[in-house]
Amino acid sequence: MSQVFEQSIQINATATVVDRCITDLTLMHRWLNPVLRCEPIGETWSSDNGSKSKFVIQIPIIKPTLNSTVVERQPGLVVWEFDGFFTGRDRWECQPVEKGTRLVNRFEFEIPNPIISWGFKTFAEPWTKKDMQEQLQRLKRVAQEVQQGFR
Repeated sequence: MSQVFEQSIQINATATVVDRCITDLTLMHRWLNPVLRCEPIGETWSSDNGSKSKFVIQIPIIKPTLNSTVVERQPGLVVWEFDGFFTGRDRWECQPVEKGTRLVNRFEFEIPNPIISWGFKTFAEPWTKKDMQEQLQRLKRVAQEVQQGFR
């Protein structure tokens, strides 16, 4: 059964700047949860359609990994499709508004393994939702700094 977590935030920066914060690996690591690392699969990082990367949770020994592929890419929109202990999509959409950008993050996923699904529901679901909110706040801060020219 598919689950969807969707959140949005108003950012006082252009959609171009917000898009850059989502797709530039250096900027991304400024707002991602510090226990999460994103790494290219292959030699170079890219957010172009078809690009592959992996998201690794820095838990000692097991380091759960999600392999992802960019399946949709336009200015202001990137959708990563992933598989691993989760399967699904993580969609980031920049919607220009009067004073900046409304960023919508939609995380749609399934957990095929019933034991992992139970563990996620029992222990990690509230933490994941909270972390998504905090991540958007960090991304907002980074985007607004970039918009103002602080880097």
